[in-house]
Amino acid sequence: MTDTPRPTRIVIAGGGTAGWLAAAILTRQLGQLADITLVESEEIGTIGVGESTIPTIRAFHTLIGVDEQEFMAATGASFKLGISFENWARDGDRYIHSFGDVGKSTWMSEFQHFWLEARAQGVAGPLGDYCPEHQAAAAHRFATGPDAPLSYAYHFDAGRYARFLRQRCEQDGLTRVEGRIGRIERDGVGGDIAAIVMENGTRIEGDLFFDCTGFRGMLIDETLGIGYEDWSHWLPTDRAVAMQTASTGPAVPYTRAIAHDCGWRWKIPLQHRVGNGLVYCSAYLDDDAARDRLLSQVEGRKLIEPRLIRYRTGRRKEAWHRNCIALSLAGGFVEPLESTSIHLIMIALIRFLQLYPGGKISEAAIARFNEQSRTEIEGVRDFIILHYHLNERDEPFWRERREMRIPDSLAERIDLFRQSANAYQASHDLFRVASWTQVMFGQRLEPVQHHPVARLMPPGELQQILASISAQVAATVSQLPHHQTFLDRYCPESKSAAAA
Repeated sequence: MTDTPRPTRIVIAGGGTAGWLAAAILTRQLGQLADITLVESEEIGTIGVGESTIPTIRAFHTLIGVDEQEFMAATGASFKLGISFENWARDGDRYIHSFGDVGKSTWMSEFQHFWLEARAQGVAGPLGDYCPEHQAAAAHRFATGPDAPLSYAYHFDAGRYARFLRQRCEQDGLTRVEGRIGRIERDGVGGDIAAIVMENGTRIEGDLFFDCTGFRGMLIDETLGIGYEDWSHWLPTDRAVAMQTASTGPAVPYTRAIAHDCGWRWKIPLQHRVGNGLVYCSAYLDDDAARDRLLSQVEGRKLIEPRLIRYRTGRRKEAWHRNCIALSLAGGFVEPLESTSIHLIMIALIRFLQLYPGGKISEAAIARFNEQSRTEIEGVRDFIILHYHLNERDEPFWRERREMRIPDSLAERIDLFRQSANAYQASHDLFRVASWTQVMFGQRLEPVQHHPVARLMPPGELQQILASISAQVAATVSQLPHHQTFLDRYCPESKSAAAA
């Protein structure tokens, strides 16, 4: 008779969004294959400003069995169709990076080539006219369901989200240990992490450990000594001042990212409040001035005092080392401009489950995990740098971003688009062709030429096709209710959540 292998002992060090997302998917997907313990302290706060997401969160929620209406009511969530970039290339500019596809493409060329030809002929409308998500965002309209097939994500209260996930996990039998971590024990023979020892002396042994201890990286860095690859020469913002204010009007279905002389400011509308923050480079703006600037620019009654967050953009040289996997801030951080932090947590967890060892940890699996993690976060890094590098602003901060040497991987993308209007999504890329084109056009990058395929069309046909697409988009959007009206009907904030 074969002995049944004992469950893998998985210990999650730290709570917050990262820790409870890990707990949620591991408990649901591994079942009896794993014995999962989460360690956190109520005394230790979390960053808690990860309030804006991208559409991949919806697939993850399906994996962990989250009901959309329940989740949104519990977290005061609103819907998000994209990001409004304001003043980025020049003061007064505005474009929306929407989550939807733009127009219709063919096997030979993407839609932007047809649009560029139509524009050259004087028969094209703005690029956003051909995208339902763009037009719905601009009109402040939204709905879900088969009659409104929009690609969307959420804005939500990160603290409430962690509590929502925790409640579900504890109902599913997860073991949670309250308290501060005192020290980390390593195996004296192999060097793996053997146990977390709490300040009160409780010892929690494990086979696998997830480091969710934030920028500190208590396991991956302080214990295992994994180095950090610093990207601040490309992305030099290193501070954010964040605060919450009362809503002053209906919630809009997009995040606002408003450029200023040494960074940018965010505005994220929830059902019950607005999240605000000022991102900046401390070499150009001191902390007190940043706080004063944010306070002078926000609208609505102040709900909490501004909170200073220090960070350094980059990544751990290995996300998985020995028997420790670093998630979220412990593994690296690319500034919050495109709301990718929660996605990077989720995709790391999915990769882990696909490579789940079950027994002895495979060095090949670790190498594969680290390579996938590296290529994806570098792709995110390049997309963020793109926004800064393509600018025509005249302040010192922005001139340096425009003149700096950028990664070769990004320089090649920009050159390809500038010379031929071609964009692409590689297998490891998070961002789609429509995302690259919307941002490149929005940042005033004009291609020298485009694919000639549209010139083969009979006279008038290109204009007719584009007019048909834009008319269909306009008709679809006109049937949608206002975003706030839909929120009030679909997922009003729960009273218990509001009281928490």
